[in-house]
Amino acid sequence: MTTVTPAPARAATGVARRVRRTPLAGRAGVFAVMSLFAVYTLIPVWWLLVTATKNKGYLFTTNGLWFSHFDLWTNIRDVFQEQDGIFARWLLNSALYSIGGASVSTMLSAMAGYALAKYSFRGRDLTFNIILGAVLIPDVMFALPLYLMFSEVHLVNTYWAVFLPSIVSPFGVYLSRIYAGASVPDELLEAGRLDGAGEARIFWRVAIPIMTPALVTIFLFQFVTIWNNYLLPLLMLNSDELQPVTLGLANWREGVNQGIPYNVTITGAFLSVVPLIVAFLVLQRFWRSGLAAGSLK
Repeated sequence: MTTVTPAPARAATGVARRVRRTPLAGRAGVFAVMSLFAVYTLIPVWWLLVTATKNKGYLFTTNGLWFSHFDLWTNIRDVFQEQDGIFARWLLNSALYSIGGASVSTMLSAMAGYALAKYSFRGRDLTFNIILGAVLIPDVMFALPLYLMFSEVHLVNTYWAVFLPSIVSPFGVYLSRIYAGASVPDELLEAGRLDGAGEARIFWRVAIPIMTPALVTIFLFQFVTIWNNYLLPLLMLNSDELQPVTLGLANWREGVNQGIPYNVTITGAFLSVVPLIVAFLVLQRFWRSGLAAGSLK
């Protein structure tokens, strides 16, 4: 006996099948877009890696996206011997600016964000709105005013001219405020106060461990921003001994016609990217632990 399915039922079944297929198509579309962005991002890094490994005589005569005539160690040696080893000093300067600036900026952002989220005081909303507005202003807008200010106090061409602007992060304050407001329970703070803990102890012992994933994000964002900063050091620093690696490599690139080989500039650029990759690989475990902790709350 043959059972005939009514037309409305068949239509409903077809719609259900299409609904079930839609998520798969959506995931495929998202995957395709993300893959395109990943390729767009990784191809320049891949080219830099491949080119840094080549002998200087084969930089422009071989496939730019594949290895040939491997000579990476010689290129690295040439980088650290150029101009009496100034590249090592540039790396040290970048590390001092980035690690020091990002560390202080992260702590200041955590304190300010926590205070804006957990304390009630007059002008709190106005203060937060001003900070939020500062997030929207490009950093380049502050470069010339900072130069004029530091010129008045004789800080131009010193470490402080690059370090002091690096410890301020409106985005860090914004993220800390949002994360503290959403993740640090008021009941936990009240319990600490009832146990006799002071506000400083509650902040360091209770709030900071909970806010760790956000603070790691702030540190990494600020570290990358300071490491890649070019305009501010260009305006503030005249001495080669104070320059970060970004400004030093730009000067090398301009000096190619004055005898600085291409392989030195390219390999130096590759070496300057390595600390950023290492920082991401080291700090990503804190994100994972933060997500795991959040799933258990």
